[in-house]
Amino acid sequence: MTRLRRLAAHLALTALMLAPLPGVAADLAVVVNRVVYPGETVDAAALQQVTLRRAVNGQAFVRDVAEVEGKVAKRTLVPGRLIPVAALRDAYVVEAGTVVTVIYSHAGLTITSQAVPLEPGALGAMVKLRNPDSGKIFSGIVMADGTVRVSG
Repeated sequence: MTRLRRLAAHLALTALMLAPLPGVAADLAVVVNRVVYPGETVDAAALQQVTLRRAVNGQAFVRDVAEVEGKVAKRTLVPGRLIPVAALRDAYVVEAGTVVTVIYSHAGLTITSQAVPLEPGALGAMVKLRNPDSGKIFSGIVMADGTVRVSG
């Protein structure tokens, strides 16, 4: 079977799986309507909610648009295919190698400094940082404003 025929057969099978059956309560799923590449942020314009014709067992896939919007694809997302939950990650707030502000606050004392993250981090993630002056490595939690909060 040629490559083009296999692709056509696959698309036809996918369309059958996603087509709703009248009078049958079915699950909802979210698919993309264009190719989304790894590292690309998924926006609402690229999403479409569909009704599954049959139940899909053993696979955790996205069922609501709110679960996907603003997330970043870890792998290529193909139009018309179910989106596995594991194929998405939260967007990074801090990137490795870029200077960030580090804040230590305790009992009315606040100390701010600069450090370099050794790994990227999403909101609420624990990341390792390096003090550029001393070379010491320490950990902190990524905050929404792009700063990193350190506790003693």
